[in-house]
Amino acid sequence: MVDAGKLKSGMTFVTPDGKLLRVLEASHHKPGKGNTVMRMKLRDVRSGSTFDTTYRPEEKFEQAIIESRNATYLYQMDDTAYFMDTESFDQYEIPVVNVEDELKYILENSEVKIQFYGNEVIGVTVPTTVILTVTDTQPSIKGATVTGSGKPATLETGLVVNVPDFIEIGQKLIVNTAEGTYVSRA
Repeated sequence: MVDAGKLKSGMTFVTPDGKLLRVLEASHHKPGKGNTVMRMKLRDVRSGSTFDTTYRPEEKFEQAIIESRNATYLYQMDDTAYFMDTESFDQYEIPVVNVEDELKYILENSEVKIQFYGNEVIGVTVPTTVILTVTDTQPSIKGATVTGSGKPATLETGLVVNVPDFIEIGQKLIVNTAEGTYVSRA
C-alpha cells in the first residue's frame, strides 16, 4: 500500500474499485482554508482516458507491480499497434489510444519494452532518447546561429519539435522522449 502523498509521476496504482491508474502529474496543494490535498492528473491505463482529481495525502492505494519485457514494434493497423516479444516471439495487440504518445517516438522494428500488470498488457516504454529523421521544415537561413529562436520541424513519425534554424530536411536528430524536445544532431 502507498499513501496518495507519496505518489509521483510515472507510478501506477489500483483504486479500491479496481481501476488501474498511472500518475501523469502530482502536486501538493494547500488551500487557504482546509487540509492539504494532492492534485493529480491521471490516465486510466485500460481505457486511455485522462482526468484531473484530488486525493487526501493519507489515502492509501495498492501500488501496481508492473513487469517489463523486451519487444519489437511491428506495425500499426487501424486502431491497433502490434508488438512482438523478442524472446518468446509472442505477438501483442495494444489499442493505439493506450500508446499514442509513445508511437510518436518509435519506428517499425524499433526496440521497446512492453509493460504488463499480471498477464494484462498495459503499455509501452520507449528509450529516453531516439534518433528520427526530419521530413519537413522551413529552409535553413544562411548565417543562422544556434542561439536563434528556432523553427518547427516534422519528424518521420509525425512528431513536431522546435529545432535550431540550421536544421534541414533529411537530417537525423536525437530527440528526448520524456519532454519531446530536440537534443542535437545525430
